[in-house]
Formats: sequence, structure tokens, C-alpha cells
Amino acid sequence: MMMQTPLTMTQMIKRAEKFFPKKQVISRTTKGIKRFTYKEIAERTRRLADSLQKLGVERGDRVGTLAWNTHRHLEAYFAIPCSGAVLHTINIRLAPQHISYIINHAEDKVLLIDSDILPLIEAIKDHIPTVKAFVIMTDEDELPETTLSPVYHYEELISKGSNDYEYPDDIDENAPAGMCYTSATTGNPKGVVYTHRSTVLHSMALGMVDSAGVSEKDIALPVVPMFHVNAWGLPFAGVWFGTTLVMPGAYFTPKILAELIEQEKVTMTAGVPTIWLGLLKELEANEYDLSSLRYILCGGSAAPKSMIKAFEQKYKIPFIHAYGMTETSPLVVISNLKSYQEELSDEEKLEYKAKQGVLVPGLEMKVVGKDGEVAWDGKEMGELAIRGPWIASEYYKDERTADAFRDGWLYTGDVVTVDEEGFMKIVDRTKDLIKSGGEWISSVDLENALMAHEAIFEAAVIAVPHEQWQERPIACVVLKENAQATKEELIEFLKPQFAKWWLPDDILFMDEIPKTSVGKFLKRALRDQVQEQIQQ
Repeated sequence: MMMQTPLTMTQMIKRAEKFFPKKQVISRTTKGIKRFTYKEIAERTRRLADSLQKLGVERGDRVGTLAWNTHRHLEAYFAIPCSGAVLHTINIRLAPQHISYIINHAEDKVLLIDSDILPLIEAIKDHIPTVKAFVIMTDEDELPETTLSPVYHYEELISKGSNDYEYPDDIDENAPAGMCYTSATTGNPKGVVYTHRSTVLHSMALGMVDSAGVSEKDIALPVVPMFHVNAWGLPFAGVWFGTTLVMPGAYFTPKILAELIEQEKVTMTAGVPTIWLGLLKELEANEYDLSSLRYILCGGSAAPKSMIKAFEQKYKIPFIHAYGMTETSPLVVISNLKSYQEELSDEEKLEYKAKQGVLVPGLEMKVVGKDGEVAWDGKEMGELAIRGPWIASEYYKDERTADAFRDGWLYTGDVVTVDEEGFMKIVDRTKDLIKSGGEWISSVDLENALMAHEAIFEAAVIAVPHEQWQERPIACVVLKENAQATKEELIEFLKPQFAKWWLPDDILFMDEIPKTSVGKFLKRALRDQVQEQIQQ
């Protein structure tokens, strides 16, 4: 028999303080770059935990954060769950009505708010009755003027907290540690609760060499927001492993990211495809030394093959695809080549790298079609279902649980294929798949093909109703700056790659494609926009 020791997050911050007191957290603030050792971060974290308890935060209470990727947000990541409360990261890019909904639904007791986000909360303050205190995180010595009350200055608050605070040692590993809400393309956002155990195990998975391989030697730049599935778990894993963390702060640009990578010699970074499209554009315009990067991690939506090729072949920066969801903590699959696949040609490697990848150890998956599980032949499509120790088992107080969770599996709503090597490829969301004449068309495949054209910056493909064929695809594209292309030229470009009936019926040129709060194409809004255009 083995010891039954609890897997709790307190061990993460304690380890960083004990074994890596000299390692740094580098935080971009409104007053420039600030550097903190893990010893200092750990001390500030204890002071915050003590201060929150003095504000009346008790075991199980939810504490909301509305903040960017900074050292203060990192301190909240550990102070809140390690004191027995629940960290609730709130997506600041959601609509105000959705933000008030999730604050009320989670019943947040205290909110920690970056000062530039104050107007957002001031606008809804009369609609969030459960909140008893507001803590403002600012680089200024004085609090900004605000209509919120009672209000506290973060730095003043933690200065009064005790450095001798001891984290409780009786936290149950299955107790809630954090929660996050989905970005809600339809209906209200759905809440997902993470436990101490699930967070520890997910962090361990991020450290596996055949996963993200996060280690003490890394200098990690989490570009993905800390309000988007906990920055994919990188802050938790990074602190636990003693990784140097570079926090990019608010309102960064591709230029700022490139400079941070160059100056801090970042070894790994993570974000959604729109971030890397912007960085690619910056690299094409200006010279930077990004040779320290051992990889870019990309998730959130499918990355265009052309972008992967540009990073890997032109700039010699390894590019790793991954897949996950709010419901999965988020790591599910990651596209690392197998040892014998390194012998393949560049084009053959690219085919695998453009897929989302192979299931990480610790999880199980199946792909279900209308007649049961589908063949792993890279062709047959079905809905991805997952289960494992860092996969949610339900939504928080939400009747929609029954739609997604069945027989111990999470049904993701993602339509995928899996090839003979076990590499999974996202074909579409179930609601975005285009059914034309009884046959399925993948909007993702068409989008990626269009984005391989030298003139295209972004492309989104949607279904429109059709009298004869039920649905037909229409492509919406944004051209690169000073680039030109015609509809006919783009159709000719697609012809060799797809069956004739897959080709879009029309290609619409747009200035911008609407996006969700986490940078994915917002196809619901795009469909409405296109329908209006068609009717005119």
C-alpha cells in the first residue's frame, strides 16, 4: 500500500519558495518591467491570503479576479485556493450582462480588479449584490476615483497582512480550488469548477516531456490570458516547477511580445492563433532575435498550416498545436511528433503538426458517430468524447450538464477525425459543420486552405441556407495590408485541393471578422452579418 497524501495547491507555492527563492517572476506593468523573486512572490501571496480572511473570506467562498497577466494576478492564483477559498477568474472581454451573470451565479464575495477595468464593474455594481468588497490592483500609490464601495488598495491591503500566515493543512484534495466560465457563443456562460487534485494533476501533465515539457530551466511567457482557462494552467505549473515566468501585462502588441521574447530570452510561449498571426506580421516587418524560443504553443482554435510553416521553416521556431477546453483544464491532446516521424519530409511533418495531436497520458478519448464509435482512419468523422482526472464531470449549477455529460464522458461538441497514428484533427464544431446535399463539409479545412494564400490574413467559412442543397458554404476573408485578390482567383486556388461541391458559393471581402472574447471567430455574429448582406 502507498501513502494517501492529498494533492493540494499549497505544495506548489511552498515548493517554489523553498527550492527556487532566487528564480524570478518578470511582470510588465504600467510603470515598466518589475522583477520579483519567488521568495518575494510567496511572501506577498501569504500576506494576501491573510488579508482576504480579514475581509471575511471563508472556506469555499468565491473570490473573483478581473485582471491581466501580472504578478498580482499570479499572487491571487495561489492566495485564494491555498487559503481554502475558490479562485474565480472572470473573462473581462465578455459582455457586461454576462459578467454580472457569472458574478451572481458564482456568488463572488470579493472582487480583485485591475484599475483599468474599473469602469466595467462600476457600470454593473448595482446588479452584483453578493460582492461585499472590491480590491483595486494598481501601480499607483493612490486609489483612482471610483463609485465602488467598500474599496481597498491591493498594495496597502497586503502590507497589513501577516507574513507568518500559515496555509491550512486540512484542505481536501477534492475541494474546489478554482472556477472559470465558458465564453458562451450561445446562451449564458457555463461554469466549470476545478479541484485542488485536478489542478495538481493537470500541472504534472504539463511538465511531461512528451506534453508541454514545462521545467525549471524554462522562461515561460503565457500570452493566453489568465482569465482564459487559467492561462492554460501555465502559472500553476510554472510556479510549482520553479520556471521563470514573464507576465506580459495589459494591452500588449505583437511588437511588445517580440521585444519581451528577445530581451528576456523566453524559451516557451502560449496563445491563440490570432496572437501568432500578429507576431508573424511583426516578424515580417522588423528583425528580432527569437532564437531562445524552443517552441510556440498554440490552441483555442485550429492554426492555419501556412502559419505553422512560416514559423518553422522561415523563422526556425518550433510550433506546437494543442487542443483543450474550459471543461478540460484545458490540456487534452498535443501535436508532438513521434521519434520515427522525425525522418519524414517537411511537408509530411507539416501534415501532422497541423493536426491537434495525440492524447496526453492520463486521459481517455473516443470518437462517436451516428452509428457508434468511428474508425481511426483519418477520414471518418465523429464527436470527440473525453474522460479523465482533470476533466469536468458537470457544469456548476446548470441544467445544461445533461447535454454534455453522459455515462461518465464529456461530449465536447467538436467533430474530429483520428488517423492511424492516433493524431486527432478538429474538423469542426457540431454546430458549424456544413451539411450540403446530405454530405458534410468542414469549414475549418476550407479556412486553413484559404489562409495559405499569400494575400489572405484571415478567413472564416460559414453555412448559409440553400433551397436545393440545405446548406452551402460562404467564405469571408480579410486581405493582408496592401494585398489584392479576387473571388475568382481564390476559387481557382481552392479547386485543386477540394471536391467541386466543397467549394464556397461565394467569397466576401471584409475589413474584419467578428471574434469571441478569446479570439475565436464568432460565427453566430458572422452569419447574421452575411445574411443581412445577402438580403440587401
